[in-house]
Amino acid sequence: MTSTEIPSVSMGTQGAPPAAGDRRRWFALAIVMTAAFMDLVDVTIVNIAIPSIQRDAGASVSQIQWITAGYALAFAAGLITGGRLGDIHGRKRLFLVGIGGFTLASALCGFAANPEMLVASRILQGGMAAMMVPQVLSIVHATFPAHERGKVFGLFGAIVGLGAVSGPLLGALLTEWNLWGLEWRPIFLINLPVGIAGLVLGSRFITESKAPRALKLDLVGVALVTLGLTMLLYPLTRGRELGWPLWGHVSMAGALLVFAVLVAYERRKAVRDGSPLVELSLFRVKSFAAGIAVQTVFGLALGVFFLVWTLYMQTGLGWSPLRAGLTGVPFSISVSTAAGLSVQKLVPRFGRKVLQTGALLMAAGVLLYIWESGRYGLAIASWQMALPLIVMGVGMGLIVAPLTDAVLSDVPREHAGSASGLINTVQQMGNALGLGLVSVVFFGEIGDRLTRSEVGPAFVNAFQHALGWVAAVMGAIFVLMFALPKRAGEAEEPAKERETAVLPAGGIQDAPAHQENLASVR
Repeated sequence: MTSTEIPSVSMGTQGAPPAAGDRRRWFALAIVMTAAFMDLVDVTIVNIAIPSIQRDAGASVSQIQWITAGYALAFAAGLITGGRLGDIHGRKRLFLVGIGGFTLASALCGFAANPEMLVASRILQGGMAAMMVPQVLSIVHATFPAHERGKVFGLFGAIVGLGAVSGPLLGALLTEWNLWGLEWRPIFLINLPVGIAGLVLGSRFITESKAPRALKLDLVGVALVTLGLTMLLYPLTRGRELGWPLWGHVSMAGALLVFAVLVAYERRKAVRDGSPLVELSLFRVKSFAAGIAVQTVFGLALGVFFLVWTLYMQTGLGWSPLRAGLTGVPFSISVSTAAGLSVQKLVPRFGRKVLQTGALLMAAGVLLYIWESGRYGLAIASWQMALPLIVMGVGMGLIVAPLTDAVLSDVPREHAGSASGLINTVQQMGNALGLGLVSVVFFGEIGDRLTRSEVGPAFVNAFQHALGWVAAVMGAIFVLMFALPKRAGEAEEPAKERETAVLPAGGIQDAPAHQENLASVR
């Protein structure tokens, strides 16, 4: 079969997946998963290079927070819009726009002349990722028949695991090597050849798909979401540096009012023309509503942990980026291994208990880390961190993969793009909120003027304080998980809707005996 003989895939009217003999779909899969891998690596690779960026570029505390939080904020604010635009104008088209813009923004980050330009470029990069990432699930949904999606998302889980392991190591190596005297800049420039290849190959091998009915972009909803998130996160990130001014408290309180206006407007929009940015009807699905709450709080915990962990190892303990990256390998391997085990073996048998066990393990690992940090102080070795990191990694792996299944298992297929965008949005919103809270729970414990000998002990103490908050959040997540269904697909939905429920793999739940829980990890 030649490429011209391959039938096109469209979710516009029929919504039928391509024939099983369509080999081009595997090229499309490789392309979209490479893009997802690039986005994941970009987040982890930047974390490990933050201290080097701070030293080389002269970035302030708030600027290094915005290098990470700015990306997360733009990503969160744009994800729902990106998913909806893909439904309206075509997932392939939006994917290509996203990967092209992401590549351009990566170049701007790599050649940034000062911290302000780097922050602005990271915000642009996050916005472009928001156009690209929501299309991955939808393209897989439109491209693969139901019986192949288990295999597809098994491969996706492996790619995610590889990204989790390789991101910190790649960031550490590129920073240590100081290629051509560029210091940290290659961590962004490495995206250029990958992005260009994805853009060229994607235009050839990905087939177009759209939502089954015509939708409109809710520009007012986009503006309200962006305004509310900015009013909440900007003063939270800058507050400590500016002495917590009154306008910051007013802005954060006003954000709640903006979100209330958003809900009221989206209800009216749904009644008026059926094209709201946020499908509020999704929250009537118990599994979706409960999962969204867990995703938000879980993102907050991860936002706090990963930034303070990097600063603790490199600034507090004085370790090189390579040593810090290698120290995190047991954690990454544990996350990947536990994620695969949870969706293939544990969740089908034990359901929600697997996620709750994961929350308890993460809390236990965090508490063990606090104890070891206090016991060994500045003399702590990488191998002594291995046990708490493995416990935390196993706990995280038990949560991240099946949680997405629990959230999406009963979502009607016509809202696949909106739901996928909303799930990623709340996780990134939680992540950005956690990064903002670093000013309070970490830097708030460190004095403004420290001598060289005081830096290490101050960072160790602040690390322990921040991890205490992370452990408390994991306890809250354990309690919230009681609102999840005991098994994916147990939400009380009408039979007709249940027959067309979208799984995380983008599949259709066509039988109660469906046993494969599929993973989508950002």
